[in-house]
Amino acid sequence: MQVRRHTIGGMKKRTSLNLDLDLVAEAKKVLETAGTTETIHRSLEAVVRQARLQRLARRRIAISDEELAALRTPRSADSAPVSTKAKATT
Repeated sequence: MQVRRHTIGGMKKRTSLNLDLDLVAEAKKVLETAGTTETIHRSLEAVVRQARLQRLARRRIAISDEELAALRTPRSADSAPVSTKAKATT
């Protein structure tokens, strides 16, 4: 599993925290992390990612059933790209 290291503007801060060690141990198992710092970073990343996904899910996206079906159709590497633009009728 690849671990991503994030810093905002390159900033890091050493701090002391009062942690529920049982909760940290459980999170380590779930996240398959080795240390407390990595566990906290991965946990924070997961919370932020979940919030972003929830915001995205609340967006209204105008797409027809046909366009959605086209987007869900499996494509091979050598097939032509699928267009979701409506064809003009004459």
